Amino acid sequence: MKTWPAYTLSDLGSLAAELIPLALAHSPIWLFRGQMGAGKTTLVKELTRQLGVNGHVQSPTFALVNEYARPNGSDIYHFDLYRLKNAQEALDIGIEDYLDSGNICLIEWPEQAEDLWQIPHVEFEITTLDEQTRRLTLHEHH
Repeated sequence: MKTWPAYTLSDLGSLAAELIPLALAHSPIWLFRGQMGAGKTTLVKELTRQLGVNGHVQSPTFALVNEYARPNGSDIYHFDLYRLKNAQEALDIGIEDYLDSGNICLIEWPEQAEDLWQIPHVEFEITTLDEQTRRLTLHEHH
């Protein structure tokens, strides 16, 4: 576990640059937890930008998953599970195939499918401290 006690939008670039190697060293499955408006999608946008994704990155609230191509030929899968009722609905959309692909999977609202996370993954927990400031805790799960 590692914690960044306070960061703002202006810190996001350097924070993401620090997070990427830490997360990649552990797992390509990254979960993002935090209340509505905490900045999960904002962090995902910066991480994908630094991972080489060109183009528009947005939360796949209605599509459930967006696919982004990286310059190295691999893909990044970005999930928003907010609308799901349970893990079975995630399985119904074929989430296991994405998780088993070896590609980076960025998953917002993982609590909607909690039963799926018995696999190695990294968890980014974002806590709102005030209007501009957040705390981030990185957990590695084996």
